[in-house]
Amino acid sequence: MFRSDAYHPDHFNCTHCGKELTAEARELKGELYCLPCHDKMGVPICGACRRPIEGRVVNALGKQWHVEHFVCAKCEKPFLGHRHYEKKGLAYCETHYNQLFGDVCYNCSHVIEGDVVSALNKAWCVSCFSCSTCNSKLTLKNKFVEFDMKPVCKRCYEKFPLELKKRLKKLSELTSRKAQPKAADLNSA
Repeated sequence: MFRSDAYHPDHFNCTHCGKELTAEARELKGELYCLPCHDKMGVPICGACRRPIEGRVVNALGKQWHVEHFVCAKCEKPFLGHRHYEKKGLAYCETHYNQLFGDVCYNCSHVIEGDVVSALNKAWCVSCFSCSTCNSKLTLKNKFVEFDMKPVCKRCYEKFPLELKKRLKKLSELTSRKAQPKAADLNSA
C-alpha cells in the first residue's frame, strides 16, 4: 500500500540503492527508501513511535521525539514546548514531578512549589517557616533555636524559663559532642 493504493511490491524500489521495497520502506520528500538507506540519510527517528521525524524535532533525554510524542511519564500529556523535569531517564510535567519527587512541607504537608527552606533536617514552604511560639515569619538569616523539633525565634526563646534554657543548652552541647570524634578514639586508630 502506498498513499492508500495497492501496488505489486516489485513496482517499488529504493530511490537510493534500487533494492525492492518492503513494508519497512520510508518516504522522504516524496521519494521512497529502504530502511537501511533511510537511516543513513540522518533523518531523526522518534524515541516513542520509532518512526522518522520530518517536521519539528524535540531533543531531550538523549533522544529525538515528535513534538506530540514527547509526553509526561505520568499523565502522558505532551509538553508542547512547556518546561519538563527529568528523573531517572523519564520526563515529567511540573505537577507530577513535584507529586512524585518534590519536598513536602513539614508544617502544611503540601508539596513545596518554589523555594524550599531546609532547616532542622526538614523542608518547609517559605510561607510556613515561622516561629512555633509566636508565628512570626523566619528566614535562614534569622537566629532561631530548635525546641520540640520546631523553630523558635530568639525573642520567644528569651522568654523561656531559665531552667528550660539550661536544659536546652546542655542537650545541644551533648549532641554536638556526639557528632565530633573523641580524642581517645583518634589515638587508638
